[in-house]
Amino acid sequence: MKNKAEIFEKLVTILHKEFEIERSLMAPDSNLYTDLDLDSIDTVDLVIRLQEITGKRIEPETFKSVRTIEDVVDAIESLIKVG
Repeated sequence: MKNKAEIFEKLVTILHKEFEIERSLMAPDSNLYTDLDLDSIDTVDLVIRLQEITGKRIEPETFKSVRTIEDVVDAIESLIKVG
């Protein structure tokens, strides 16, 4: 995952496969909680999956302000660039 487009596609794939969310519901501004119906446990599972893929530890503080798919993409992009 080198850029936002690749990160977005990977995230959409994870949300589709792991959480059975229809791809048509996912856009950068889709809210994880209200639009995609994720709960706090789903979010923890998503963070664990993203850590496995990136090989980076994601701090809980990073995800406290995350609300949309784009927020997740931005957080992952920042994490990858730091490392």
